[in-house]
Amino acid sequence: MSYIDINCDLGESYGLFKIGNDKEVLKHISSANIACGYHAGDHNVMMETIQMAKKYHVNIGAHPGFPDILGFGRREMNVSTREIYNLTLYQMGALSAFAKAEGVKLVHVKPHGALYNMAAKSRLIADSIAQAVADFDSTLILFGLSGSELIQAGKAKGLNTAQEVFADRTYQPDGSLTSRNDENSMIHDMNIAAQRIIRMIREGKVATTDGTDIAMTADTVCVHGDEPAALNFITELKHALTKENIEIRKSWPR
Repeated sequence: MSYIDINCDLGESYGLFKIGNDKEVLKHISSANIACGYHAGDHNVMMETIQMAKKYHVNIGAHPGFPDILGFGRREMNVSTREIYNLTLYQMGALSAFAKAEGVKLVHVKPHGALYNMAAKSRLIADSIAQAVADFDSTLILFGLSGSELIQAGKAKGLNTAQEVFADRTYQPDGSLTSRNDENSMIHDMNIAAQRIIRMIREGKVATTDGTDIAMTADTVCVHGDEPAALNFITELKHALTKENIEIRKSWPR
């Protein structure tokens, strides 16, 4: 039997604003990327999400993003690499405090939204994030888009990395994710998404928007928790993977 890590972006509620169904989603995944208060989340939500992840024995990861709650961290910001280093460090530290209080440890770090996509293409941005992770805790796993600059930067800093693929997103021929501004950026058909993920795991390939195949390494699979059908999406994906003898389980620590 093969196995794969399934991660989901969680803890993205804020104050009276509620998003996602974190409690139910956590029953079906192995890694949780928890918002750290900049693009989403707040001190109460961070604590509650860590407590739920602990209850369901799910790995806890920091999900740092740009300080842009209004844009949900999905708008690019023109900031210096030093500021990217600082904001990454700040958010990891914040979530780590809650984890420590609950007697658990952070396992991984995955940048969010625009920060993630910019780090996938820019080595300077990727280096800033990787350096922040290395300086904070060099045992953390750095999640990055499969084949991206962030993965290369993490390896160069001596970090363990996890190459990430997406169940609900389409890919461009250069390996980048299709912009959310495009109509075909998201995959809503669970059958199509499941077959794509199975192929990435089994064959290391995925079809892009122009129909060509590109190489893809799948260490962990992301499903977005803010999508309305996220819970159904995850449970159906889990069912499809199980039928293929692919088990969802934590890949770290090894």
